Amino acid sequence: MNPRGTRVLRLDALARVEGEAALHLRVEGGSVTETRLRIYEPPRFFEALLTGRGHTEPPDITARICGICPVAYQMSACQAIENACGVLVDGSLAELRRLLYWGEWIESHALHIYLLHAPDFLGLADVVALARHQRAAVERGLRLKQTGNAILEQLGGRPIHPVNVRVGGFYRTPAPEELRPLAERLRQAREDALETVRWVAAFPFPDARSDHDLLALRDPGRYAVDSGTPAVMSARADGPAPREFPVSGFEEHVREGQVPHSTARTATLDGRRFLTGPLARFALSGRWLHPVAAEAAREAGLGDPAGGAVCDNPYRSVVVRAVEIVHAVEEALRIIDGYVPPPRPAGDVPPREAVGTGATEAPRGLLYHRYDLAGDGTLTGARIVPPTAQNQAAIEEDVRRAVQSRLDRAGPAGDDELTHLCERAIRNHDPCISCAAHFLDLTVDRA
Repeated sequence: MNPRGTRVLRLDALARVEGEAALHLRVEGGSVTETRLRIYEPPRFFEALLTGRGHTEPPDITARICGICPVAYQMSACQAIENACGVLVDGSLAELRRLLYWGEWIESHALHIYLLHAPDFLGLADVVALARHQRAAVERGLRLKQTGNAILEQLGGRPIHPVNVRVGGFYRTPAPEELRPLAERLRQAREDALETVRWVAAFPFPDARSDHDLLALRDPGRYAVDSGTPAVMSARADGPAPREFPVSGFEEHVREGQVPHSTARTATLDGRRFLTGPLARFALSGRWLHPVAAEAAREAGLGDPAGGAVCDNPYRSVVVRAVEIVHAVEEALRIIDGYVPPPRPAGDVPPREAVGTGATEAPRGLLYHRYDLAGDGTLTGARIVPPTAQNQAAIEEDVRRAVQSRLDRAGPAGDDELTHLCERAIRNHDPCISCAAHFLDLTVDRA
């Protein structure tokens, strides 16, 4: 290609995804002038589907939004409805919800690390090729995922789209002896989780830096997952100290907008591009990691979480996810060891006319729900802001930087090489619509 020419790369479809998306990249005169992550899946209108339904229905309906992180949607939905109705779920019921959430983190992170992301770092095409070269590693990843699935099945009724979660708690809560087999599996998973950190820490990581503002829940005293206050950390090293705003003020700070190339909405945080997910959580809550997970982070080269270490290399997000698996395993064991059955599987949540908001940390980042309730509990409005929509602008910028960095180096950059670079940059963030997928068709138009 003439270095002063124009090249347009269209990566038309993604395979192995939850959703449909493509990438459009324009290079002019050696510079990347346009990057568009095009999400073209037809909108499913879940917010419209919720309008007119009863206030007890959102947990079951929203669980169908995502097959990988349905618990995140259920927990944010429950929080928002309970907030509107003036109810706080605490004690053993809150701990069981947290245990269910840790199960989802374990299975989701294991899926991402082993089946989808690791081949990028090892020069392999996919997990099938990885299994041929490192069978033991893939088996380790599958064991971890099965452990997470077992927690979801025990507490949620089934591992995909759980059916046991309800506003106010659960339809049924387990007896202590029903959780003992999970504890045994988790104790066996502990070494698998630690070995996962050691394994991914040895991957070859490109030199890259993320300077997006960071957004995550913060709940002083513990690593936030199912509760907390949204906190923002500036991208600038000399920026102001982290600031917080209430969950009820989320829409005042995170503004959604529509772009012509995507059916998904994009978002800005106080007018700026931002990132939510593991890098944000580690920066804002790393000091509250379980001691075993914190030590694993230090040994993996992430710095000292207790000292406020920040990981700003998006490629090393895979290491943070591995550390979060260790934390999830240890926290799940803590909850099971101290479990006392609640007197009732669910508390009463009588409806009232109000607006309720809720936010939790899905494996991919902060997930926000808002519901408007009439006095009889009918939903008159709904708003759901998933992590992928919030991260879209940051993903596009990371893709642009990765390709620009390659173009700035000597030697021609072929289409296959640029395609791989784009895929890797997207997979770092494990977006729900393109979680570590390979692009199927590549069309190159040269001018």
